[in-house]
Amino acid sequence: MKWTTLCRQADDVIRRTRQSLPPPVREIADPIPVVYYPVPTPEMISDGMEPDLLGLFLGPDLPGRLDDATFDPLPTEILLFLDNILDYAEDDLPTFREEVRLTYLHELGHLLGLDETDLADRSLD
Repeated sequence: MKWTTLCRQADDVIRRTRQSLPPPVREIADPIPVVYYPVPTPEMISDGMEPDLLGLFLGPDLPGRLDDATFDPLPTEILLFLDNILDYAEDDLPTFREEVRLTYLHELGHLLGLDETDLADRSLD
């Protein structure tokens, strides 16, 4: 599938997912950029990330932003690795769209301060 098609599909899923969020969560999520990569960069992999990673949250989580002692001024963003998501979905477009939604919500959960156990409890693992 062409990169532009994957990006358009992902944009549509992210837009619809954000619209479905409760208003207080939507206000937090809307300004956070979602950046698409085909796969993790060589630098990310050399830093210990798995080459088949589906998504990544970067920056301080919400509790960290509210705590001046631990505030990290790095920009916050969510990365989605669309080729990896497509591979995970076995090239099935409806499955790809669902995995984009789940991966986005997983990474958004990290923004909100949820850890892997919290996300698994919400079926976002």
